[in-house]
Amino acid sequence: MPTNGLLIERVQQVSEELVAAFARLGPQLSSSPPPGLEALRRVVSSPGTALLVARGADASIVGTCTLVTFEIPTGLRAWLEDVVVDGATRGSGVGAALVEAALDAARAAGARTVDLTSRPSREAANRLYERSGFARRETNVWRREL
Repeated sequence: MPTNGLLIERVQQVSEELVAAFARLGPQLSSSPPPGLEALRRVVSSPGTALLVARGADASIVGTCTLVTFEIPTGLRAWLEDVVVDGATRGSGVGAALVEAALDAARAAGARTVDLTSRPSREAANRLYERSGFARRETNVWRREL
């Protein structure tokens, strides 16, 4: 879907271009190693997972995000993860377009809410989420290494 001069699309097939985009974008988000071809294939083929990419005017991938929907006894839940926009295009609406596309996909799947987490140090991302209608929840996020 074209948005703000961008094309936001759901990845249907993994390509070397996608792998290269994650190699470039991944380190801008996390210290985790970027996914390779097989890891991205698992993501794209995973039920309930929508990998979205934003393409700029030159059709190159300038951002990505992942929406996961899953059923639990209290209803369908949605979680937004790994929102990243290339540093060269930040501030141009790419992140907002990706988030809006993810929210549309969650709505279409039947989710009533979408959750996400964001480190406090990611100030611009946190402002984006607030502008996109997300509200900070009073909750704890717990993690256990396995």
